[in-house]
Amino acid sequence: MNMTGLLLRSTVVAALGGLLFGFDTAVISGTTESLERVFSLDSAMLGFTVASALIGTITGSLAVGRPGDRWGRKPVLIILAVLYFVSALGSALAWAWVPLLLFRFIGGLAVGGASVMSPMYIAEISPARQRGRLVAVSQFNVVLGILLAFFSNYLLAGLMQGHENTWRWMFGVEALPAAAFFVLLMGIPPSPRWLISRGRKSEARAVLERLGEPDVDERTREIVESLDIAYNHSAEGLFSRKYLFPVACAVLLAMFNQLSGINALMYYAPRIFRMAGAGESASLLQSVAIGGTNLVFTILAMAVIDRFGRRRLMITGSLGLILCLGLVARAFYARDFSSGIVLFSLIGYIAFFAFSQGAVIWVFISEIFPNRVRARGQALGSFTHWFMAAVVSWTFPVIADYSGGHAFALFGIMMVLQLLFVLFMMPETKGVSLEEIQKKLGIE
Repeated sequence: MNMTGLLLRSTVVAALGGLLFGFDTAVISGTTESLERVFSLDSAMLGFTVASALIGTITGSLAVGRPGDRWGRKPVLIILAVLYFVSALGSALAWAWVPLLLFRFIGGLAVGGASVMSPMYIAEISPARQRGRLVAVSQFNVVLGILLAFFSNYLLAGLMQGHENTWRWMFGVEALPAAAFFVLLMGIPPSPRWLISRGRKSEARAVLERLGEPDVDERTREIVESLDIAYNHSAEGLFSRKYLFPVACAVLLAMFNQLSGINALMYYAPRIFRMAGAGESASLLQSVAIGGTNLVFTILAMAVIDRFGRRRLMITGSLGLILCLGLVARAFYARDFSSGIVLFSLIGYIAFFAFSQGAVIWVFISEIFPNRVRARGQALGSFTHWFMAAVVSWTFPVIADYSGGHAFALFGIMMVLQLLFVLFMMPETKGVSLEEIQKKLGIE
């Protein structure tokens, strides 16, 4: 089936929420040294400053589900674009530590909301055979945003060398893509599944036709059938017995995603490379190498995720992550940084992460829940992801100051547990419609 222009355009626009998600996540990595100096922060206070955005992210991921169900996916994405813009300008103009925390918290609200709403919207407009690839566009934009943040930080540090307000420009540049996101959202259609849930079947059929759905009647019937069950069981909660398996899968996958240490690397990449003996300029450039590798292997994963499936990518990635984290931990324990082993191992680490967890997590969580609880299920997965991100990001500077080896060894052990989860519990969801997945999992 050929992809329509509207389907591709709507996917790319919605995925800009992911680009801003990635940019906002990584941009602070270039500012940590300045923030420590300007606001007189110790390691614990720096960790809290980084985690302030993640506290907002936790809140946003929890709060976005109900507005998404009530108002629709598109209006909520528009609100998130405004929050991104306010956060970027506010962080750039912050006059004290507390206002900086507040504006970073607002940005976190947008990141949390986008981590739920962007992949959900894309999943709900995508045909089954293309859904994995299209939802992965959101993850592609996340890693593109990360690369752009690393590159922007490196560029600004070079152009404004020695300028005390460079960190303000690093934060403020995010306002440009946030404004573009707001404008472009005006041209995408509402989710057809949300329209049917609000009784607007004729509008939903029109959207499905414009999106290139090959059998509009059959898809409409499947969506109505799955939603009718919701109306007949309106009092049932997400944690009822029939949903325990998808809940467990979403929570475990989201936990392991962060217990791999990915956000420790995203938030503290220059700091990690300085710990391994690199200078400031070299550490920022090495961060760009990490971001570039992330982008390349995300593209590779997108190309094969609907052919190889979610489980095969996760198995491959888990094995690679265990090896690379073990090498990094050994280098820190032995204080052996002369051969560049930390840089090469972390490049390998980010390659395996992007090829597996990075591409799979938001695709899988957007698929595993039935229509009637998808918003709440997606919010739960996102909440778990960002809660663990806050824990890891808050504690990493303190643990790393004590022992970098301990931090990376712990991440490696978590990846052993993830491998066991994938081998013995995680189901395969490739090539199956969202309505068929719930039948496959025994949810009627």
